[in-house]
Amino acid sequence: MSRYRTGVSSSYDDARESTEATKERAGLVLLYAPNFEQLSPAYVFVSPELTIGRDPTALICVPEQAVSRQHARIVQMGERWVLQDLGSRNGTMVDGRYVSEMELEAGHEIRTGDAIFKFVDTGAERYVAYRIDGSVAGERKAKAFTELVGGAQMDQIAAEVERIAPTELSSVVLGETGTGKEVVARGIHRLSGRRGSLQAINCAAIPHNLLESELFGYRRGAFSGADRDKPGLIKLADDGTLFLDEIGDMPLDAQAKLLRVLQSREVFPLGATTPERVDIRVVCATHRDLYQYVKDGKFRGDLLARLNEHAVRLPPLRERKEDIYQLARAFALRFGRKDTTFTFSFLVALLHYDWPFNVRELESCIKRGVALTDGNQLDTVHLPDAITEHMKAYGDRQRVAQPSAIPPPYAPRALPRVPVSYAPSPEHTTMPPASPYVATAGAAEGAPSPGRRGPPTEEELRALLERHRGNIAAVGRELGKERMQIHRWLKRYDIDLSSYRSDE
Repeated sequence: MSRYRTGVSSSYDDARESTEATKERAGLVLLYAPNFEQLSPAYVFVSPELTIGRDPTALICVPEQAVSRQHARIVQMGERWVLQDLGSRNGTMVDGRYVSEMELEAGHEIRTGDAIFKFVDTGAERYVAYRIDGSVAGERKAKAFTELVGGAQMDQIAAEVERIAPTELSSVVLGETGTGKEVVARGIHRLSGRRGSLQAINCAAIPHNLLESELFGYRRGAFSGADRDKPGLIKLADDGTLFLDEIGDMPLDAQAKLLRVLQSREVFPLGATTPERVDIRVVCATHRDLYQYVKDGKFRGDLLARLNEHAVRLPPLRERKEDIYQLARAFALRFGRKDTTFTFSFLVALLHYDWPFNVRELESCIKRGVALTDGNQLDTVHLPDAITEHMKAYGDRQRVAQPSAIPPPYAPRALPRVPVSYAPSPEHTTMPPASPYVATAGAAEGAPSPGRRGPPTEEELRALLERHRGNIAAVGRELGKERMQIHRWLKRYDIDLSSYRSDE
């Protein structure tokens, strides 16, 4: 169902024709719905008020029985967008909790009936062409680099890789563990046209006293046990690509020698008296904040300047959940189950979980499920314990009531309070209303005071991170918030989580 109405753009062609009108606008991105083919991949807000419902007059029409005719409303107030439930039969959920009214933040997951959306506060038009099953209206930006599975965000990154791969630029691939940094490195090498091989080394996995010999090689007799010459990975990568994974963990003395190699294009094996010429292209990856490491004296600034001629940033999976359905299908196919299907409850769990280990963790989840199922359908019984435990709080009501955030005439009508038991499935029953969550915490120093409304300040959040040594789950428990919300606040305040965690 593609259409363009006053207030919302949901058609790929219409969105292209009205680029200026929808440029960098807020909107909803579809994460999953059983009938997703009938919905637009994204809905761009071009009006200060819009409704979600089954009624064809709704600006965001969701044609399924679990959605009320007039289900919810989203209203703009200045720079803010506020979601209201309109007394819907099955209620409205945000991040797994029922709400009657709530101010939306980027990344909030909104469930109306069995349709799950993600709110984006800018750039919604970028998602309009990309369906959750991987099909695209028009052409993908990336033509040759197809290893990155996903929609709008990953297509943009893949196209970026295609542009820089044929150049001689050294590249730093930035991203959390499990986001696909090595996939990007291999893609850069494959598209570079270099005739040599790709040589990869994980700087964090090799003891520091062995790292130099692995990189630079050695001559026979260079040290006790060196009974023959051994070429290092730098020499083996001659005319090819050297991939240095987790380069933030490389010791300083090895950094100095690597810098010399990059400047002179010569490598000195241990015990050698003359240098060997090499022609290498360097790609490195890290989850560390290298600029902070430079300030802390843990990384050489001159080496960073040499390596960081171009940076590729990979988003964590929690920031691109619109790709989860496509990734799950791709992994099922990889593990020999091309006809695998997923129950709605299974997909709800995948979308609600925050994936701290990213795509690698999702791959393990699907691989495990495929191995355990006797048929071709994955259900909640096939979920790992971590996800099952996380889903226990799904459907909780928001905790503390607050006055309406929307002045008349937009204030929502009173909703009936109805007891309910809820299981995440298409056959769910009536949901009770709820009020927006108000963060509360203990009386510990630096924590938000009990009864205080709104998110913690940057100072309060940093104090919590310091006390919990960067443990997001612990911070979330103290604030009564999901991990995803804590990550949103980290992004808002531009806080580097690794600086609060031990290097051990």
